[in-house]
Amino acid sequence: MYAVVRTGGKQYRVAPGDVVKIESVPSSDDKTIEFSDVLAVSGDSGILKPESAKVTAEVLGEGRGDKILVFHLKRKKQYKKMQGHRQNFTEVRIKAIVADGVTYTAK
Repeated sequence: MYAVVRTGGKQYRVAPGDVVKIESVPSSDDKTIEFSDVLAVSGDSGILKPESAKVTAEVLGEGRGDKILVFHLKRKKQYKKMQGHRQNFTEVRIKAIVADGVTYTAK
């Protein structure tokens, strides 16, 4: 059982119990996030796109990814530019997938 959710401009294939690092999102006081933008859900009858599907997850922590170096160089012009970037992320554990009234949780 898995679902494909869209968050932060990216798509993730998640199953109950998975730990995923997603783009930084604000969470509520009880440290849960609900993804309502579900693109597809696999079930007993194959892959389908339900109208009323949602994925709930709990927030494990927040952090910053590895540094990515961006280097620009123009040959023979004495131009060099070095820039670094670290992307923020939120680490979540998928608790349940609800699709058409059926709830799938981790064992």
